Amino acid sequence: MKKFTIVILILIGVYLALPILATALYAFSTEWNKTILPEGLTLEWINTLFRDARFIEAFGRSVLLSGSAVFISILFIVPAIFVIVLYFPSLEKWFQASIVMVYAFPGVILAVGLIRFYSGTSLPMILAVIGVYVISVLPYMYQGTRNSLRNVQGRQLMDAAELLGASKMEAFRKVLLPSVYPGLFVSALLSFSVLFGEFVLINLVVGSRFETVQIYLMSKLSTSGHVASAIVFVYIVLMGILTLVMATLTKRAKGMTRA
Repeated sequence: MKKFTIVILILIGVYLALPILATALYAFSTEWNKTILPEGLTLEWINTLFRDARFIEAFGRSVLLSGSAVFISILFIVPAIFVIVLYFPSLEKWFQASIVMVYAFPGVILAVGLIRFYSGTSLPMILAVIGVYVISVLPYMYQGTRNSLRNVQGRQLMDAAELLGASKMEAFRKVLLPSVYPGLFVSALLSFSVLFGEFVLINLVVGSRFETVQIYLMSKLSTSGHVASAIVFVYIVLMGILTLVMATLTKRAKGMTRA
């Protein structure tokens, strides 16, 4: 039974990995039409991609858009989570209910609502999208922050710091925040990776006026399969780096908690 389980897991792993490997190979292939494997390998498509000013600008816009939403979330939402979890736990059920509501609105419905509500105002639509992004990452920020506070026993930590003479602000800044920093950073990276790959909302609300990596990829799918594969390969590498960083920080946070 154990061997059968291992074989099944290997088959599932191969099934999931094959599309990624095929995309990566196509991003480096010269031609791939008549053989099982590419007829040759080249860096031409990667070089073409990074020489394209549109891609660099789209990548920068994606980083700016996702990073801005995560930064605003850390600046305003995370302190609210701290206060609710530590001092008003009875309000958590309402907070969790609002988190469930985040999953109840698909991107298409949100896009239509934003267009109907803000199209006649002076507010730039990109700011409306950032606001929606801030709310979209609420489940990730809440769960990561809450788990970190529970792991380090945040309320007891704050009380101990205050008993030793620290004010609430000093205890939060010098004691609690460094203790939960790894978990908070992991939540921020996870939120960034989710927003970086978002396509529906930004495409329907703003479109080519604010071209991100996903919109740029969509435009390249109909012109060059090699360049499109190169974009996907770069995206996979970026997500792999973020995943490695998150895994390292999570492991380090567990080590700190056990210590």
